[in-house]
Amino acid sequence: MHLQEHRLRQAVQGKSILITGASSGIGRDTALLLARYGAQLIIIGRNEERLREVALQTGARMYVMDLREEKNRQQLCQEIEQLDIFINNAGLSIHRSIYDSLERAHDFTRTMGINYFAPVELMLHFIPLLDAAQGQIVNVSTINTKFRPMAKWSAYQASKAAFDTWLRAVAPEVKHTVSTIYLPLVRTPMIAPTKKYERVPAMSSETAAKRIARLLYTKKKEDKPWWLSFIRFVRS
Repeated sequence: MHLQEHRLRQAVQGKSILITGASSGIGRDTALLLARYGAQLIIIGRNEERLREVALQTGARMYVMDLREEKNRQQLCQEIEQLDIFINNAGLSIHRSIYDSLERAHDFTRTMGINYFAPVELMLHFIPLLDAAQGQIVNVSTINTKFRPMAKWSAYQASKAAFDTWLRAVAPEVKHTVSTIYLPLVRTPMIAPTKKYERVPAMSSETAAKRIARLLYTKKKEDKPWWLSFIRFVRS
């Protein structure tokens, strides 16, 4: 995928950019890419060893924390006083039959915690900062939010759709750019537990990172696969 490097550098050089879920996969590759163009990164992740490796390679300021914990969200909000771009990437996916979740209510609290409540609470703090900077949020979402509800994906699909709906409702009010990228299956550690994905074609995390980077200079409201409109299971 081709990037207009001059435009990307103009969009991110010297800018304060916060990336959640940056210790691996899409978040990691996005951080590595944007650092090459002069971004001043703040990276969040749960795996200290992996996050530290990213920080060493990018010069990023790092926070090792689980954003499902309210105290961690509050700490982050207290310490972030200026922000140009927020890349909401952290997420949790669960593929499980509802019958296997009957005694696992935490499947739903965990997915809602990171996929919905965490980014909402962060945005309540970040909106004034992004408005002041005439900045941008990029929400890393999934094509699943465009599909009709599917069996065994109730926890994941509902939680991702919740924040997607919230952000689209907020977008007309705020004074900064709101962009969402709807990604197909991406080869990351998050999909590893779902064995059926081992032989399914998937986008690389490097390509996903480039698509995110492109949104930072095009300022488009959304990025989605061109073929999505032709899938008959897309919601009307």
